[in-house]
Amino acid sequence: MTMKKLLLVTCACLALAACGGVDPNSPLGKRQALFKQMLKESEDLGGMLRGRIAYDEAAFIAGAVKLDSLSREPWQHFPQVRDDERSQATDDVWQRQERFQQMARDLEAATAALVTVTSAAPLSRSALEPAVQRIEDSCEACHKAFRAY
Repeated sequence: MTMKKLLLVTCACLALAACGGVDPNSPLGKRQALFKQMLKESEDLGGMLRGRIAYDEAAFIAGAVKLDSLSREPWQHFPQVRDDERSQATDDVWQRQERFQQMARDLEAATAALVTVTSAAPLSRSALEPAVQRIEDSCEACHKAFRAY
């Protein structure tokens, strides 16, 4: 393949890749990135408790703190009106703002409770499991109410 053809194919691929992508600096891009980070932290914590990942107390504590911090971030990236049709959020996010905000506060309370549980060393699985389950339940409830699958 000649250099010109290779350059043309590369440019076409890059142009196509840029189409339909979400701008990482847009409100949608920012909240999607935050939710992905939250999912990773939550999955790691749950994985440690369920034996899918080797349990590491220091990593668990750090993950709980990081998840708590992340849980306070995405809500600022939901503008007053729907901003992007590619969002997986339903219109109810904007039509039922009071309920949406309450569910966000519920998640924040659940992650803060996990941090509190992790502050009493040595950590107890019997205390960690319900705290992690509360976070997972909070995420699931909000997804059922406000996410289009």
